[in-house]
Amino acid sequence: MSKVMGAETIAKAEIQSRGKMIAYWSVTIYFAISMTISGIGQLIQLEGNVELVTKIGYPLYILTILGIWKVLGAIALIVPGVPRLKEWAYAGFFFLLTGAAVSHTLVDDYGDSGFKLILPLCYAALTMASWVLRPNHRKL
Repeated sequence: MSKVMGAETIAKAEIQSRGKMIAYWSVTIYFAISMTISGIGQLIQLEGNVELVTKIGYPLYILTILGIWKVLGAIALIVPGVPRLKEWAYAGFFFLLTGAAVSHTLVDDYGDSGFKLILPLCYAALTMASWVLRPNHRKL
């Protein structure tokens, strides 16, 4: 009887582990692609990005800095190994996104229906979800 229950427990753990892995990769790939696209938009200084940073009061060169770090951070999250670099990338993304929300709040630039506040906070939540769901071999 205990062998059957043990096998059931192992099977449930494997299913949960597989589900967690699928959730991790789904969130992480979506987040990494989003940050890469956003970073490229900042690097080529698409008009919306220019308007966004000038309205907040930041200098235009911040777009180049943010664009480079977003692309490099997205790469760090996807490549195998380098767990310490991944931790730094997660922290950097979290501070970047929550800082964006705070910046928009401080200059009363909420956008339509609070979009400029809600979007970075949603991406910050994705950052945290990816971090929480990461498998053991991607942890420090």
